[in-house]
Amino acid sequence: MHAFIDESGQRARSAKSSAHFVMTAVVVRDEDLPEVPAMLAKLRVDLNRQPGNPLAWKNIRPHSQRLHVSQTLGAADWLTVSSVVVCKPHLTGDPLDDDRTYLYTLRYLLERLSWLAKGNGRVLNYTMAHIVRFKIAKLRAYEAKLRAEPRCSIEWPWLDPRGGQMDQPSRLEELQLADLAASATGAAFNADDFGNTETRYLRQVAPRLYRRNGNLLSYGLKLHPSDQTTKAAYPWVAAL
Repeated sequence: MHAFIDESGQRARSAKSSAHFVMTAVVVRDEDLPEVPAMLAKLRVDLNRQPGNPLAWKNIRPHSQRLHVSQTLGAADWLTVSSVVVCKPHLTGDPLDDDRTYLYTLRYLLERLSWLAKGNGRVLNYTMAHIVRFKIAKLRAYEAKLRAEPRCSIEWPWLDPRGGQMDQPSRLEELQLADLAASATGAAFNADDFGNTETRYLRQVAPRLYRRNGNLLSYGLKLHPSDQTTKAAYPWVAAL
């Protein structure tokens, strides 16, 4: 299995940063990888884009087009989506720096990806959209730290022992799917310039969210912190 990871919102906790940081993985089985370029090619036609033009949510402005993208993701039964949403207004304690926030969020996501892989009886590799000032050496050091952590819930035998990779959506177009899924999720949590959030995109993607025994919040949409406060703050999540 292959997981492609991107994020939405800012990692920082400042007055100018987004209130939520979202990290999303789209997971595709090896035999379904040919579906990805086919889907993206069809979306480019639907959105009147040139062949091969990278699709990025920020460049898809009309609501109708964003809704169509979300519906297309939700209809792809070969695709699984898992997200971790850091709800910064509800965090307590001293804020982490940007890199530590990113890595801690990744830990939660890798837990869920390893559980998904184990449930499917397949080893999963993961590729992250490269972010500014974050080097692969830092990822390797963090993976090693997690492997040595006895309380870590990652099922390591089900993740590629080579560790995660980094690439650009313009080179690895599967990462474009991760951008679209992360941004559709982010729109449900981060307000626009007028203070409005839009949950319809995530509602369309919801059929693809990772669930286990009907449980969504522990698997396909992890809110952090995960407590009664966040459940009360986002009551609409229960309907997904």
